[in-house]
Amino acid sequence: MRIFDSHAHLDSKRFDEDRQQLLLDLPAREVTGVVNASVNVENAKAVLALCEKTVYLYAAVGIYPHETHLAKTGDLEKLEELANHPKAVAIGEIGLDYYWDQSPKEVQKKWFIDQLRLAKRLGMPVNIHCRDAHGDMVEILKAEQDGRLKGILHSFSGSVEVMEEYLKLGFYISMPGTVTFKNAKKVKEAAIRVPLDRLLVETDAPYQTPEPFRGKRNDPAKVRFIIQEIARLRGLDPIEIGRITDENARRIYGIEEE
Repeated sequence: MRIFDSHAHLDSKRFDEDRQQLLLDLPAREVTGVVNASVNVENAKAVLALCEKTVYLYAAVGIYPHETHLAKTGDLEKLEELANHPKAVAIGEIGLDYYWDQSPKEVQKKWFIDQLRLAKRLGMPVNIHCRDAHGDMVEILKAEQDGRLKGILHSFSGSVEVMEEYLKLGFYISMPGTVTFKNAKKVKEAAIRVPLDRLLVETDAPYQTPEPFRGKRNDPAKVRFIIQEIARLRGLDPIEIGRITDENARRIYGIEEE
């Protein structure tokens, strides 16, 4: 099976005790690639430093919705500089989060739009976080889609109807570990309905751990349980889903096979 984790946070403190060993072990556990998202400029620097040491690890650089109220003048220019690093493959994790609402909505929207425009200017995909904000999200993406905007809806948990809006705009849909949860009906339905050529899989490690390890720390090798559940839901071979999602991730992120 080919396992490409389209979104993780292996820089998290929860990996401090065994990060090096985990990164050494992942290829033997069939992991072919991981994109590690960042949450602010300083974190993006640390993520890039981690990626430099690991062949199959790549970076998304960006300012997370919760961090936008702390962003400073000049941060966009710093992000642009970091985005030119050879290990940077996307602008992210960016977006809108009205659930926790840790940054004012207008501040979130400003930084989201600024980073979308940066990505378009650089010809890079965006890695998008959206929680309880699909209305504003779709409105902004429609306004900004001029043929250059491309990217991924990370950890998708919306309805099929909302998913269709993102698909029309050209986006990929990344399915998280919650698809394995018994009562996750919306996520399962989306996993069945998303076109195979737009499907990605992710851990969001160390968060959103799939069954049968729910409640424990997540890691990229556990993507296999997400792949297996999607294959079960769609009546397909897990090996095929692994191959397809690996190819899709490399296509949208512009990553050549090592």
